[in-house]
Amino acid sequence: MKQFFAFTKKELAESVVTYKLHILLAVFLIFGMMSPLFAKLTPELFKTLETSGIVIQMPEPTAMDSWAQFFKNVGQTGMLVLAISFSGIMASELSKGTLIILLAKGLNRHVVILSKFFASTILWTVSYLACLGICYAYTAYFWNDYTIHNAAIAFVAPWVFGELLLSIVIFGGTLFGNIYGSLLTCLSIVVALNVIGIIPNTAKFNPVTLSGGTLPLLGGVGEVSDFVPAMMVCAMMIIALLVGAVLVFKKKEV
Repeated sequence: MKQFFAFTKKELAESVVTYKLHILLAVFLIFGMMSPLFAKLTPELFKTLETSGIVIQMPEPTAMDSWAQFFKNVGQTGMLVLAISFSGIMASELSKGTLIILLAKGLNRHVVILSKFFASTILWTVSYLACLGICYAYTAYFWNDYTIHNAAIAFVAPWVFGELLLSIVIFGGTLFGNIYGSLLTCLSIVVALNVIGIIPNTAKFNPVTLSGGTLPLLGGVGEVSDFVPAMMVCAMMIIALLVGAVLVFKKKEV
């Protein structure tokens, strides 16, 4: 455990020195602010077109419009930013050979994989909670009389999908030893999941539904049970990818 916590501390310190934490926080804070502001101001922007003779009828914005923007921003662009930001978490170490000295001194290889996943989880969680918190605050400010349902599962679901992306880039980086391989692995798996999603009756088991697809839960329309299977599949994939990364890394020459 000493190795685990020491290496995790090193990873977190590096994220501060390399400004990775700052960049992630900045990006997700912007997403958090943009979601309610975009939902609130879009009708006003369309009203300005009326002076040009273009009339566009839009319904009055609601809090659900704000959360729809939140899930869209985080579930699409946010996940892309997350994958790119952590694509080098293993690939860079392997390509530069920075782990050679540490491994020669007795650092266990499985500790490297698990510590990197744990450190990236901390950064992702802090960024996601900051995004969620500021979006919640702005939404409550603009619409103070709304209610949401099933908030826990609705907001945890995108975070779990983000964890899946982290496990994929770690596995891909370990397998190929470069950033391109890491990103290609991530892209291939996400595309495969989307293709599988075309098959009828597979949506409730598909982890992709966790990325921005839980808005109906907030409105009280969706059922929690519809997303539990996808979360279980996602969790099993995360474990399998991390185990795979450990097995590959143990046989890999550094």
